[in-house]
Amino acid sequence: MQPSRIAVAGASGLIGGALVRSLVADGHDVVRLVRRMPRSADEARWEPERRRVDPAVLAGCDAVVNLAGAGVGDRRWTEEYKALIRSSRVDGTAALARAVAALDRPPRVFLNGSAIGLYGDTGGRAVDEDAPPGAGFLPELCVEWEAAAAPAREAGVRTVFARTGLVVAREGGAWGRLFPLFKVGLGGPIGGGRQYWSYIALHDEVAALRHLLDREDLSGPFNLTAPEPLTNREISAAMGRVLHRPAVFAVPAPVLRAVLGEMAGDVLGSQRVLPKRLSESGFRFAFPGIEDAIRAAL
Repeated sequence: MQPSRIAVAGASGLIGGALVRSLVADGHDVVRLVRRMPRSADEARWEPERRRVDPAVLAGCDAVVNLAGAGVGDRRWTEEYKALIRSSRVDGTAALARAVAALDRPPRVFLNGSAIGLYGDTGGRAVDEDAPPGAGFLPELCVEWEAAAAPAREAGVRTVFARTGLVVAREGGAWGRLFPLFKVGLGGPIGGGRQYWSYIALHDEVAALRHLLDREDLSGPFNLTAPEPLTNREISAAMGRVLHRPAVFAVPAPVLRAVLGEMAGDVLGSQRVLPKRLSESGFRFAFPGIEDAIRAAL
């Protein structure tokens, strides 16, 4: 992509922050959408909780990227927090999609976040983008999340959904909590350890987002996961090898449910998700294997 103007919502998050750094390093003019009063020339305010964003903020943008949303694993899932997880994604997406559609010269692409949680628990069955949504809170959320982007798509804007898996990174997300445990020798399989985890290195996540922004022929959903999902037991063993620590302290499923509540179902669930459309589009992973992904995060 030639140097261009790109608006990014969720720029303070793990993935959004890494994407912004990558774009700025390549000479792009990035507008960071923030919910507070702007503090610098590269920031602009939006109000996702009110489904409000001034279309003028997006004027002149070649791309709009929405990665905003309350952290799924940040807190125990109370009904109040589940409502926040939902509204922070659905309302923000709807606001941006409507603003994009209202522009006289809309951006070339609207890239919206999503998650492999859409597929629900797939057990040992491998799924790709053709699979239907599963059942439960996260699948229903993801369906509604993607549907909120309809105004942009209906206005003729190329609309892409990045269905992201578990991002291997030290700075945040699920892996940000795993690294400290394994470093002190307290890591190990969760539950039975047989559930599949579909992961992706942070470097590859950003590269895939850049790929989806650049390719004018790509639209619709794309799974952002490494080519070969592994079981939690296999990933725990890899963490132990890379960090030179034992990985034997398994967390029993009943304990996890007691601590995490409803969210434990997603940690114990199995998602064997393949990046079929991303691979078919010619994308090449820099860190496809789990040990390489872990080393890259370190």
